[in-house]
Amino acid sequence: MGWLRAGVLGANDGIVSTAGLVVGVAGATVDRGPLLTAGLAGLVAGAVSMALGEYVSVSTQRDSEAALIAKERQELATQPEEELAELASLYEEKGLSAATARQVAEELTAHDPVAAHLDVELGLDEEELSRPWQAAGASAVAFTTGALLPLLAVLLPPPELRVPVTVLAVLAALALTGAVSARLGASPVRPAVVRLLVGGALAMAATFAVGSLVGGAAGL
Repeated sequence: MGWLRAGVLGANDGIVSTAGLVVGVAGATVDRGPLLTAGLAGLVAGAVSMALGEYVSVSTQRDSEAALIAKERQELATQPEEELAELASLYEEKGLSAATARQVAEELTAHDPVAAHLDVELGLDEEELSRPWQAAGASAVAFTTGALLPLLAVLLPPPELRVPVTVLAVLAALALTGAVSARLGASPVRPAVVRLLVGGALAMAATFAVGSLVGGAAGL
């Protein structure tokens, strides 16, 4: 569910940023060449930026997880009794009696002490650590998928319809991604949709105004 939600949000980033870019260029010119060039450049730059940012962020998280695991291994090797008592106290905090907590701690320690401490004390699983390359790839794919919508919407219609078609397509896509992300997060749908629609509309209005002013000043 976490990856799906991240994918929806990544696609939303692709929609908004690429829509703002192509609508801004369309404010200056509706010629297909400049729109295609700007849209593709924005798509590639955005996908690379998203992937790199995600890779760096998740790599840092994985390094932190690895450091915590190494620390836990060292403590288990040098202070086994203290760690056993700590594990038992953690189970007592979860509601077990002192005797039961001690028994559970001893049995789990006999089976796999590292896994027992990582689970209860740190909420980690060595088999499920953060994966930087997977996160980077998912982010890039999600952004690219979202960015394709405004790019195609501005290129396929005839020149006089490119801006209105793009605006309508983008707003519809934002409403959909807002509803999906709200459902995934078990939150109210309407506020999520309204936030995205208002934000997306403002972004396109601002870039279109800038494009029109710059295009007019440059004689485009």
